[in-house]
Amino acid sequence: MEFGFSAEDEAFRSEVRAWLRTHLVGDPPRREWERELGRAGWIGLGWEAGGYGNRTASLIQQVVWAEEYARSDAPARSGHIGENLLAPTLLAHGSEEQKSRFLPPIARGEELWCQGYSEPGAGSDLAGVRTAAVRDGATYRVSGQKIWTSLAHEADWCFVLARTEPESRRHHGLSFLLVPMDQPGRIEVRPIRQMTGTSEFNEVFFDGAHARVEHVVGGEGQGWRVAMGLLGFERGVSTLAQQVGFAEELGRVLKTAVSTGAADDPVVRDRLVRQWAELRTMRWNALRTLGSWGPGSSADAGAPSVAKLLWGRWHQRLGELAMQVRGGEATVGPADWAPSEPYELDPLQHLFLFSRADTIYGGSDEIQRTIIAERVLGLPREPKG
Repeated sequence: MEFGFSAEDEAFRSEVRAWLRTHLVGDPPRREWERELGRAGWIGLGWEAGGYGNRTASLIQQVVWAEEYARSDAPARSGHIGENLLAPTLLAHGSEEQKSRFLPPIARGEELWCQGYSEPGAGSDLAGVRTAAVRDGATYRVSGQKIWTSLAHEADWCFVLARTEPESRRHHGLSFLLVPMDQPGRIEVRPIRQMTGTSEFNEVFFDGAHARVEHVVGGEGQGWRVAMGLLGFERGVSTLAQQVGFAEELGRVLKTAVSTGAADDPVVRDRLVRQWAELRTMRWNALRTLGSWGPGSSADAGAPSVAKLLWGRWHQRLGELAMQVRGGEATVGPADWAPSEPYELDPLQHLFLFSRADTIYGGSDEIQRTIIAERVLGLPREPKG
């Protein structure tokens, strides 16, 4: 399906464009940019329940905002984990006290969040959690390690999936805890340097870190249910904004192919057309999924996994195509490089290297196929150790 845009929606689009043109000046610090978005009411669109968000917006208008933000080449968001993952989870599973405490600072861009899910040795097997949380009076003491924790070095809080029931196995005995990151000596964040030279991901070590009892979302032992609910929000409106970025990258690859003469090769032309067609298909699929989504809907139980499989492989193929159309020049960086200094990458080189992780982070392709097989196709469950 395609969304229909009313005159009100088009007026909203014009308002978004005008604000972005006025405020996108220079390269503002990420945290200050979040506060600027909060002051203008652009965080928490559609959080009408309880009045925790900044402004009323329909689903269509949320799509408009996400796409126009991407088209404007606005700064990467530091607050998207809190806004797009934790906030809808609290609205669905949190207590009124938790909503009142945590949603307003997110909407103001004042508190940033990270996600404590993946662990060493478990990878995308979310039920393989070994991080433990032991009740100690009014708090839990959290001990263990998380890995591939995006933006943990900037975060004020972390939502952590931890085992609160000793000797429990798999998805039983887990709880969803809200843990403050400012605990020197109890929480250590170590950035992971990637082959792109950047360090968005981190290792996080918890050594008796405190989490207050009232900061357990959904109740003790209900962490698996809450965590699964959160994953359902992970690939919503933001998927369409992501595809706007993909389209811009594809356009850059196409221009490069023309300038280098690679587009004269019929095989390359076929690959370029295929990338364009597949991107359009992903958009229709995302619109269909958003149009049919609703609380309690089970018709698209595997839709997030299908979307992840589609865009992860697509983006990797685009990175490979970017290197193909560059030819030998793809192996040379934009600046001289010395072993003792950070190296620079141009946008297409960064695309190629970073996209190698697309089929791993956020749930590997193998995990996504297992979800589709078991929850959608009803095939026998994979034996667990």
